[in-house]
Amino acid sequence: MKTLFIALSLTLATTFAAAADITTGTLVESKAPHAFDISDLVMMDRVSDPQLSPDGHYAAFSVRSTDYAANKGVNAIYVKDVSAAGVQPVKVVAKQASSPRWSPDGRSLYYVAPAGSVAQLWRLDFPAGKHGLDLAAAGAPVQISHGPLDIDDYKLSPDGKSVLLSYAVFTDCNDLACTKERLDGRAQDKSTGTLYNKLFVRHWDTWSDGRRSQLYLAHFGADGSLPVEPTRLSRGIDGDIPSKPFGDDSEFAFSPDGSTVYFDARIAGNSEPWSTNFDVFKVPADGSSAPQDLTTANKAWDAYPVPSPDGKTLYYLAMKTPGFEADRFGIMAMDLTTGTIREVDPSWDRSPGSMQISADGKTLFVTADDEGQHPLFAVDVASGKVDKLVDNGSVSAYSIAGKRILLARDDLKHPSDLYTAATDGNDLRQVTHFNVERLKNARMGDVQFFTFQGWNNQTVQGYVVKPVDYKAGQKYPVAFIIHGGPQGAMNNDWSYRWNPQTYAGQGFAVVTINFHGSTGYGQAFTDSISGDWGGKPLEDLKLGWQAALDKYHFLDGDHACALGASYGGYMTYWIAGVWNKPWRCLVDHDGVFDARMMYYATDELWFEEHENGGPQFDVPENYEKFNPLNHVKDWRVPMLVIHSGDDFRIPITQGLGAFTALQRQGIPSELLTFPDENHWVLKPHNSVLWHETVNAWLKKWTAPDAASIKQ
Repeated sequence: MKTLFIALSLTLATTFAAAADITTGTLVESKAPHAFDISDLVMMDRVSDPQLSPDGHYAAFSVRSTDYAANKGVNAIYVKDVSAAGVQPVKVVAKQASSPRWSPDGRSLYYVAPAGSVAQLWRLDFPAGKHGLDLAAAGAPVQISHGPLDIDDYKLSPDGKSVLLSYAVFTDCNDLACTKERLDGRAQDKSTGTLYNKLFVRHWDTWSDGRRSQLYLAHFGADGSLPVEPTRLSRGIDGDIPSKPFGDDSEFAFSPDGSTVYFDARIAGNSEPWSTNFDVFKVPADGSSAPQDLTTANKAWDAYPVPSPDGKTLYYLAMKTPGFEADRFGIMAMDLTTGTIREVDPSWDRSPGSMQISADGKTLFVTADDEGQHPLFAVDVASGKVDKLVDNGSVSAYSIAGKRILLARDDLKHPSDLYTAATDGNDLRQVTHFNVERLKNARMGDVQFFTFQGWNNQTVQGYVVKPVDYKAGQKYPVAFIIHGGPQGAMNNDWSYRWNPQTYAGQGFAVVTINFHGSTGYGQAFTDSISGDWGGKPLEDLKLGWQAALDKYHFLDGDHACALGASYGGYMTYWIAGVWNKPWRCLVDHDGVFDARMMYYATDELWFEEHENGGPQFDVPENYEKFNPLNHVKDWRVPMLVIHSGDDFRIPITQGLGAFTALQRQGIPSELLTFPDENHWVLKPHNSVLWHETVNAWLKKWTAPDAASIKQ
């Protein structure tokens, strides 16, 4: 494997070098005509975090390119005049910069980038030009903060005179310097042991070191810089602001007049790993009093505060079921004078997120999964009426300024680019074209969604991707992809991990099913998987597979492999014992092999307890009902097992156990492990190895002359 990978890396490095000179958002050269492949996927520019200037004329956004030789992503910030057609974006910062945010006057851009080894806040000023800002003549970046710790997240005040900052600190320290001193002392300590007295011991891919992300406020001085020691607003809050591991600046906000700060947090105590009880708090911006819990009555998830422009109402998202991370989020409106709360959208059977508000306070903008798409919606705050603004694909992020929207949009055949639209959804226009040159010679497979009657005769959706260079009348081997979550979906979106086009480019047709438990089809549909992991979803997969074979005659059902990750990996282990006849091979990435031990080894216990109706020691029978471990004696299909060392959500012992079961029974099998990856495989070289290993496994067992293992 090492020899193969070295040769492959040299080939890819040569290929990449011909097409990776990125200047103004397009590639200088492109490859010869070819089927879409892993070299295309790994080297793409990833556009994200769109930010529209206050006047609606300029876009700032992040672009992650790939330095393949260094085996890492390189982040840069671009700006573009979106009011002028044909103007190319300008790269303004290329120093591992991220999180661009416009100043309230729209003349400066703030961002986070390293100063030495510490992530600090910087400012970039733009001079006036003939018709607005002269983007190409930006001044030299100015370092604004000089603290001893990394800035994790930030948000500017409405008047631009102060900023909220999130730092990871030891909460018993009185200043940032104390945390820095303690970290330095630990680094010099020759002992490596750590003593814990409560969970989390580790979370996602990081061992706990005792620090909490806390919220601070700092005022800009006369010279525009920030004091070294800001004011801590979250003192007394035993929780992370924003939340770990994926929280961001949408979890805290200023009131319109800047006098109050709102944030959400889960009070940790000794119950953090089995609690989803986030609450929304308010605190004076001057830190003169302790934070006040505004949503203590709801024991489920309350988060993502959005104040109304007049400061009278606080909007936020709330779940109703404690301990459930995939409950429907409802949009709540709190009257800040009386404290009364109403749900804005009680009849809308979708779970919204990414909430922003219009300048007049009459409309909330949200995204949500919706029958295989992830559109942008407008919600009338008075009536709860919901209108779909931008559909047919996935809106991953957006920014509102006045009557304009700047949004990042992608689909199954196009990676993310930026678009502008009016706030009523009209005048949708693409304004960046970052991967056009790279993709113009990369052929992709066509996509078609379909529906069928699944469990209990209910309508279920899936899609098929034709192989590249599809020819009518021919049959093609199939990659049957099972999505994770399980409360998730295979939508019309672009992915850098399980991208169907990488299989279509290798000559495979792709089939995927959004089985019961998937999101975007109503909350009852999502809820139905809890306590029934191996029941309704398996029935949907069986019926969906047969429906696809009946509808699409180019699918070669005798040469098909099933593959999935996370819950999809669980299902792969499950079908290995209870539905293995259709498959020539299986691929399992970071799946649950033993439901019993999974409970005691995973980090977020609330998930396991909700899905199984309680702790394993209280309801052991629930954990055994659909436990793949109990059906190992019926395994017979060749399997590739992939599991990473830093995956603390589904620890590596799950994959090792499955590989042991395969090897002990003499079933053809391989194990691929990455000691430095988490639940996802992120490093460029590791991603290439992952895809090449999976593709080789699929081709080996679906080849016409492959040994048949069918009964």
